[in-house]
Amino acid sequence: MARGTPAVHIVSNLPYNVGTPLLIKWLKAGAWRGDMTLMFQKEVAQRIVAKPGGEAYGRLAVLAQARCTTRLEFTVPARAFTPAPKVASAIVSLSDLDEPYPYLDALERVTAAAFGQRRKMLRSALRALTPHAEALLKAAHITPTARAEEIDQAGFRRLADAWRVI
Repeated sequence: MARGTPAVHIVSNLPYNVGTPLLIKWLKAGAWRGDMTLMFQKEVAQRIVAKPGGEAYGRLAVLAQARCTTRLEFTVPARAFTPAPKVASAIVSLSDLDEPYPYLDALERVTAAAFGQRRKMLRSALRALTPHAEALLKAAHITPTARAEEIDQAGFRRLADAWRVI
């Protein structure tokens, strides 16, 4: 991107089948990408803005919130479209953090393992990522009996950082 060129604000009504992969790609984009205002299926939007401990909290929330401040702006009822889909939609705004987490690839790997077996304790779930799951959790100062949905953004960042060096 040329020096002084403003970042591109992405505004889109995303097709439901490609919304999540596009969001992940845009989260990894370089300096050309600015803030985003995106419409998703309501359930996906809720997963993007979810907080730890909630039912919707998962990989998508951790990844999006590692790079952006996320906010569900409003919902759009199915009847707003012709033909009406079977689900409601929602608008999400994503604004770049001043200091985004730089290792999104590592965070993707860690969250895939952690949330891949959602009901398991992390010491078991992370074995898909490394045979040294207990050491990884110890290095990240996370209780091995915790479950993925209990771990906040800072905890997942510590896990990703620890995984990068083991």
